[in-house]
Amino acid sequence: MLSLSKLADIPIRLHREIPDDAILKQVTLKKEPTGEWFATFGVEVDREPPKKPDRPKNTVGIDVGILKYAHDTDGHAVESIDLSDERDRLECEQRKLSRKERGSNNYEKQRRRVAECHADLKRKRRDFLHKLSNYYAREYDLVAVEDLDAKGLVELGGNSRNRAGAAWGTFLRMLEYKCDREGTHFVAVDPAGTTKECAACGVSTDKPLWVREHSCPSCGFTTDRDWNAAWNILSRGIKQVGAGRSESTPVETALPTGTYSVPAKRVLEAGIPTLKREPSGER
Repeated sequence: MLSLSKLADIPIRLHREIPDDAILKQVTLKKEPTGEWFATFGVEVDREPPKKPDRPKNTVGIDVGILKYAHDTDGHAVESIDLSDERDRLECEQRKLSRKERGSNNYEKQRRRVAECHADLKRKRRDFLHKLSNYYAREYDLVAVEDLDAKGLVELGGNSRNRAGAAWGTFLRMLEYKCDREGTHFVAVDPAGTTKECAACGVSTDKPLWVREHSCPSCGFTTDRDWNAAWNILSRGIKQVGAGRSESTPVETALPTGTYSVPAKRVLEAGIPTLKREPSGER
């Protein structure tokens, strides 16, 4: 029960229990377009976050994309969540709304259905992003990502809908605060040239977007282009943190150059992208 002075006692259902040692600072009430009410509690907890290791051992670089949502240096290629059914349902309800008389009872009922479709799509996307970011923040000592201008990428012409739906900015924000919470180094590096550079020798090679394989004309190193970019991101992250690692590039000691394709359903069900299967990426 939520007791608000000068208002009322309101029955509520907690998303999670409030810690016993938490000091309640504020309560914010918000009504969603669906007609649902939510109460957000701002609390203060006297806890020190875990200390970040001076010499991180378990490190990972992540390259985000559209064909595969996240491609990391451990060889996981996490597929994007399929929300096509939810989008089709939303578009169908929007068409129905356009045929209703604005201001009528039927219009208001249909408007709520549209709002519920929006909310369902948003919840499923955020659930996927929360679970994926939780995995990386908890399993690694250092997580390196590209310092993307997510808003600027959405505003670019061509394929902007898929870039907006990917919600890279939301994922990176989640990953950053969860890394702080878990005592994990979060490093955002300059994204320029991560796809072009060879992770083995550093030579840059131009390649159009449709070319999905990195093949270095200088040293002959061949692998998936996103896996190569992920290693470049990790190399820059390690240098930026100055974690005392060796001067050799991480890819020189990496064992696999293939990738494990991980369905988004696996992340949603188990909360982790790990699959025990044979590598399916190009070598």
